[in-house]
Amino acid sequence: MPHHTPLIATIVAGIGIAFVLGALANRLRLSPLVGYLLAGIVVGPFTPGYVADQHLAAELAEIGVILLMFGVGLHFSLKDLLAVKRVAMPGALGQIVCATLLGLLLSLAMGWGVVAGLVFGLALSVASTVVLLRAFEERRMMQTERGRIAVGWLIVEDLVMVLALVLLPALAHAFGSAAAEASIGARIWTIVLALIFTIGKVAIFIALMLLVGQRFIPWLLHRVSLSGSRELFRVAVLAIALGVAFGAAVLFDVSFALGAFFAGMVLSESELSHQAASETLPMRDAFAVLFFVSVGMLFDPSILLSQPLAVLATLLIIIVGKSAVAFAIVRAFRLSRGTALTISASLAQIGEFSFILAGVGITLNLMPKAAQDLILAGAILSILINPLFFVILDRLRAKSRPQPIVPTAGDDDDPPTTALKDHTVIIGFGRVGSVLAEALRKDGTEMLAIEERRDYVESARLFGIEVVMGDAQMPKVLAAANIPGAKHLFVAIPNGFDAGQIVVKAKALNPDLEIVARAHSDAEIEHLRECGAHAIVMGEREIGLAMYDQMASGRARARARAAADMNRPSTPH
Repeated sequence: MPHHTPLIATIVAGIGIAFVLGALANRLRLSPLVGYLLAGIVVGPFTPGYVADQHLAAELAEIGVILLMFGVGLHFSLKDLLAVKRVAMPGALGQIVCATLLGLLLSLAMGWGVVAGLVFGLALSVASTVVLLRAFEERRMMQTERGRIAVGWLIVEDLVMVLALVLLPALAHAFGSAAAEASIGARIWTIVLALIFTIGKVAIFIALMLLVGQRFIPWLLHRVSLSGSRELFRVAVLAIALGVAFGAAVLFDVSFALGAFFAGMVLSESELSHQAASETLPMRDAFAVLFFVSVGMLFDPSILLSQPLAVLATLLIIIVGKSAVAFAIVRAFRLSRGTALTISASLAQIGEFSFILAGVGITLNLMPKAAQDLILAGAILSILINPLFFVILDRLRAKSRPQPIVPTAGDDDDPPTTALKDHTVIIGFGRVGSVLAEALRKDGTEMLAIEERRDYVESARLFGIEVVMGDAQMPKVLAAANIPGAKHLFVAIPNGFDAGQIVVKAKALNPDLEIVARAHSDAEIEHLRECGAHAIVMGEREIGLAMYDQMASGRARARARAAADMNRPSTPH
């Protein structure tokens, strides 16, 4: 008799079918996200066959959102957040207002009423965190200006949605049948009190994270790292991410995503932030897949036949209305056309907060079930279409660059090309890269560093060398470092696979380039050698040999001292 294990069954069915359909989508040169969403439809309640537990899938997906936002916070400092507030705050608020008005107009056209239209419009105004961050991470744009603006935009949207979720019960109470006899002033006062209370709780949470968490969380992880147990460190990182997110939701009514983001952000100032990010990466990816599966499970395909015009109108609000508003706002701040297109494309979808708002709206009888069905249909279709926008943007960007482009203040796509020639390029300015730079400086070598982490970029600039900020796998970054005119290349990053891709691309630009790479295993050494690296240094092996050399040198010195003592003439007493 089979065991009743809905949690295991949901995970196995979700990830298993997502893998099969994701691999098929990849084979057809589509985004794997398409396969993950289809997997959710397959195991959902609206298709025949096995039906996974929707509630469990949704909770598992929430873990993915927590880990994802924690990882974003690890690479997003408070300085970055404040740097983009000029664009992100008015941009997000303006887009929310415009999208909500468009949703309200559609609601009135369908005869739902003003309150239902406001909830419906709000649900269409907020982008999916998972979808947006996946798109930016795949293109390695998280550390670019547009990446920071998009994340800041998301944080503002999350804060607005937190306020909306708390205000909805007050709205239902103020306009429900029980409050029919209450005056308009009393109703407004109820809403204002709820708003003040919510803003106060959010402010207290942020203050605690910045004043207390910024000291305690890095200190705790540092103490755990001193234990020498990588397993314990990994557990500590997960406990912090999940614990802060859960505590923020329970104690302060802040979303899981926002709580996890601030936990990561306060840890970003620590030297352990990079290790914390790498430790959470595998689980983050696995649970992110379950998020898309859970979205697919909510979708009833029959709505495409029963209400095609309403579905089309909803979809147009999401992918055209929101995008147009975002584009106009970004351009109004005199940022580049490329930045405006990228941000507007990334926001042309809806996700997790939309489902939560729809659920609360239904529970409080603020909008009809048909509105929730349209929100789900709009979410599925917009998530499916969104990767196509980025493909189009990539092609437009490629076509628009037949000649060198002079970089503008708002466009970080084309860093200026260095004037250095016959120089040495160091990829990665962490502990290894900085030691290497110090040795090269003593030799009087002209050098340049490529680095994508902002804190390491600042370190390289303080060191006094030229820096190209960006991902060294991107052709534009290698071109900016003048790889064709370089003599030597040191690949000092710890990831062997990424290092191999860099070696291949650098060799294609300059076949005579002398390349030295870093590895952590024999398999990485073999991989880098096949990619074309001339010399590979494995850190662990060099440390072992250096330790042996130290011991051998000590023995030699001891023998020399002993021989000197034996040959020294004795002094008569």
